[in-house]
Amino acid sequence: MNTSATPSCAGALAGIKVLDLSRILGGPLCGQILGDHGADVLKVEPPQGDDTRAWGPPFRDGVASYYFGLNRNKRIQFLDLSAADGQQRVRELMAQADVVVENFKVGTMEKWGIGYEQMRHDFPHLVWCRVTGFGADGPLGSLPGYDAAIQAMAGLMSINGEADGDPLRVGLPVVDMVTGLNAVIGVLLALHERARSGMGQLVDAALYDSGLSLLHPHAANWFMSGKIPQRTGNAHPNIYPYDVIRTGGAPIFLAVGNDRQFRLLCGHIGQQALADDERFATAGQRSVHRAVLKPLLEQAFAAYDGVPLADALMAIGVPAAPVLDVEQALQHPHTLHRDMVVRLDGYQGLGAPVKLGRTPASYRFAPLSEGQDFLPMPEDGRTRE
Repeated sequence: MNTSATPSCAGALAGIKVLDLSRILGGPLCGQILGDHGADVLKVEPPQGDDTRAWGPPFRDGVASYYFGLNRNKRIQFLDLSAADGQQRVRELMAQADVVVENFKVGTMEKWGIGYEQMRHDFPHLVWCRVTGFGADGPLGSLPGYDAAIQAMAGLMSINGEADGDPLRVGLPVVDMVTGLNAVIGVLLALHERARSGMGQLVDAALYDSGLSLLHPHAANWFMSGKIPQRTGNAHPNIYPYDVIRTGGAPIFLAVGNDRQFRLLCGHIGQQALADDERFATAGQRSVHRAVLKPLLEQAFAAYDGVPLADALMAIGVPAAPVLDVEQALQHPHTLHRDMVVRLDGYQGLGAPVKLGRTPASYRFAPLSEGQDFLPMPEDGRTRE
């Protein structure tokens, strides 16, 4: 477990200065990831702070856990961007920055005189990452977007939930989070291109696009068959057994992706006849006959306790896992081994999932660290391309 700051690690993005003007989730997640990998991130919040400071309980010193989960490795200052002095200060920070991340409603920053089109001529080096709901134009352009609403519009709710149940929101803000990841990808692509051209550009990351991008394999299935995908509960629409299966103890999730894995499974539970049955001998046939196969597996699994069964199956090459709650997952020995829990100055959070061999992520600033300007450039002399 990572238990302390690692200020000596330069990080892959050392020397990159990020002005994070965003709030809520997608933009702040982007800024946090850039900061984890060494960028100097200065976050500007309105005088009352980011809205997510109030998104609790739980709270610590009046600030919600939601905010703490998205704003480490940043230093913050408070500016009123609707006021002339706040706008002037942001211009000064833009002159120093390599990257701007913002997720205001389209037109808001333009109204203040500090929008992309107004600033790009003064600061042609800037990589400007705009996170929006629907983009700036088109039938829904400039409208505000929210994770749950995009889950509904992008078809995600329609394929999530039990087969005989109602459409269901995914139990985490998956669209916001994937948009934040796409924003990071876009920023890195633009920085790489700037190393050749010397020019910044606009990175457009829209929740709507990110929501649609999550539709695999349902979109691929529809493109090929024309059949509208339906909810399948925990089961995969294309392969089986890829589902939660009851056992004599805790349920487990099976993720059998090929015929070899299915034969290993059947051999382990003493049901070789299932592997030889023509209804289950191939992946396609297992998917077609899943309604028959599932109860046969659950009948065989009734003699086993779920957790040791999952461990034994994984050991022989059959993908399987116990169904853990959040506490169990965060306390799992492998979670700690992978440094996926971070402790820093009384703060606890999820670790960086991308591991770099020479320039790993580092954790330098706990949320709520104050800062009025960017830090000096590192001693290695790296400068903006």
